[in-house]
Amino acid sequence: MKVNPKNLLLDLMLAAGDKPMTARDAISACSLFQISENSLRVTLARLSAAGFIEIAGRGAYRLGPAAIDLAGDVATWRTMEARLRPWRGGYVVVHSGALGRSDRVALQRRERALQMLGFRPFERGLHIRPDNIGPDVDEVRQRLYKLGLDRQAAVFRAEDLDPERAAMVRHLWDGAALTKSYRQWRDQLEAWLAGANGLALDAAARESFLLGGRAIHQLVFDPLLPEPFVDTSERHAFIQAVHRFDEAGRAIWNRFFASIAEAPSPLPFTHQPAELETSHEHPY
Repeated sequence: MKVNPKNLLLDLMLAAGDKPMTARDAISACSLFQISENSLRVTLARLSAAGFIEIAGRGAYRLGPAAIDLAGDVATWRTMEARLRPWRGGYVVVHSGALGRSDRVALQRRERALQMLGFRPFERGLHIRPDNIGPDVDEVRQRLYKLGLDRQAAVFRAEDLDPERAAMVRHLWDGAALTKSYRQWRDQLEAWLAGANGLALDAAARESFLLGGRAIHQLVFDPLLPEPFVDTSERHAFIQAVHRFDEAGRAIWNRFFASIAEAPSPLPFTHQPAELETSHEHPY
């Protein structure tokens, strides 16, 4: 599977937390996915120019201001179940009918924010989801705004839908398919973990990144529906499997980077951060 160097670097920096990523580690990580050093240089320069990363010492980088908010929301998959509360039949609704659609960038941000919090298109200009996430509607509203929803959009709570519309809402998500995917993902993650000790370190690092990234993406964009939309016990089992996989993957990558640190470095790239600081590459 082809890996985008931008996604690889941002994901690894997100996983590293407050610890900066050295250029040497970035080169080694990219080499696992056949990403050239030249591609890495260009990507780092563009990410730096766009504010997604910043220099954290000589030849070291960390997430920058432009990536902090989105990265923080992505990282909340670790505590996603703590944000859920019992569903009492109400819904959160977003009205965007009065918003323009000519600004493609704004439209993409809007749709991504709604998708990340599990909203689905309902009637014209309306998106809806069960009211079971966050302590109240205002918290959901602020998260949507933070993720890119236009602040002119109305976000409110609705209940007592007529029977016809209530039935329509129930069919906006394929709950049976979601429940099935929870089982399949859990089985896949557990099967990989069972055989991980037999893999070479570079293969284990590469495969854990790819499979773990897909699993976390699945969680980040999961609509977090309540019963009876999905089997929540199956989702809980999947989330626990992702936690175990993530812990194992971090350990594998720590060993991978430790093995690099022990080897002599022939790479002059780690001594050339100034090139990136003065780069005029256009950001993504």
